[in-house]
Amino acid sequence: MTYIKNLLITILFLGTLAGTTPAYSQVNQTVSTDTLAIAKTAPATAIKTENEKEVVVINKKFALGIGIDIASMLLIFGLIYFPNYRNKEFMFTFFLFNIIIFIITFVLNKTNISMGAAFGLFAVFSMLRYRTEGISMKEMTYLLIAIALGLINAIGLTLVPILVFNFIFVTFIFILDHPMVFKQEVSKTVLYENIDNIRPENHNLLMEDLRKRTGFDIHRFSISSFDFLKDSTSITIYYYKK
Repeated sequence: MTYIKNLLITILFLGTLAGTTPAYSQVNQTVSTDTLAIAKTAPATAIKTENEKEVVVINKKFALGIGIDIASMLLIFGLIYFPNYRNKEFMFTFFLFNIIIFIITFVLNKTNISMGAAFGLFAVFSMLRYRTEGISMKEMTYLLIAIALGLINAIGLTLVPILVFNFIFVTFIFILDHPMVFKQEVSKTVLYENIDNIRPENHNLLMEDLRKRTGFDIHRFSISSFDFLKDSTSITIYYYKK
């Protein structure tokens, strides 16, 4: 009886195994066929991807962006910066930096390179320092503005955000640095030999003497240093630029 029971179990096991083997073979055959198909098509896809070239199209967004960018640069640097500082060399630098950043950002935005590269480039240019000539904090700020305008106008925003951002730049720079709103204070350092006038009780005489000698409408001054051996003092005078 036990022998018959074991025989039936063996037959059932063999029957089950025989029934599942074709299905397993069919699955393996399907997987192998799919793998082979992928292997055959993969090189063609890779070749197609390698042969494809990045195309940068000069479209309406480019024309609109660079038009707004140049208009903002002319308003900021042509009507605000240059009348105050009269520095043609920095004008050349500001405009060229702006155009370079605009074109590079536009090209990177149209290719598969991420925008992180554009912002990295923006950070690199913003930290540039000149070795041949010192540059003041205000001129560094204007350089940063020129770079920021080139970046903002080139990333492909719609018309309304571009106009709003450029309007904010122009408005705040006009308010903070145009002589029509705030008078521009100029400072110069002079050597003064009448050291007796540096006493606090003689400051009115010192102010009148400095105005008479320099011809500037000085409204304040600060004593930087003095030398009793040479009977001279170094004074920084402040007056408003007309």
